[in-house]
Amino acid sequence: MSATDDGDRRIDRIEGTAIPLRGNNIDTDRIIPARFLKSITFEGLGAHAFEDDRRSMPDHPFANPAYASASILIVNENFGSGSSREHAPQALKRRGIGACVGQSFSEIFLGNATTIGLPCATAAAGDIEFLIAAAERDPEAGMVLNIETLSIARPAARCRSACPPASANRC
Repeated sequence: MSATDDGDRRIDRIEGTAIPLRGNNIDTDRIIPARFLKSITFEGLGAHAFEDDRRSMPDHPFANPAYASASILIVNENFGSGSSREHAPQALKRRGIGACVGQSFSEIFLGNATTIGLPCATAAAGDIEFLIAAAERDPEAGMVLNIETLSIARPAARCRSACPPASANRC
């Protein structure tokens, strides 16, 4: 991250390992189940990210200790669809996710995520498949999402990315 002249924090680079999450149209109800929306703060939501999926699918990436410290979430199409649940990006951020990279994002999820400083970058389907497969093969390999150069780099590979219009001025 870097500071801008007006003192605001601007995110220009996120480094870390990736957590791959396969599937299109993953909605906010799956990201954070409704029973966790009763709190008046967002504290503790990270522990409940994908809770129902983790319970019903023992092989879910968020249940896999190999991805426990991952900071970049790699997803497919229309991630964050469904309700306008602002708790969903809060749960991801509080779980330690610093950025999302996907084929596309729900417009409301995208707005909520970038408002709280959770950048969402898009990449072509083939690049997303490459990144997901690479993270599945080697969960410990680092990745860098560079907002300024619109690139995603892994050891021995680089992909192009983009910030969707709703997030371009917040990345």
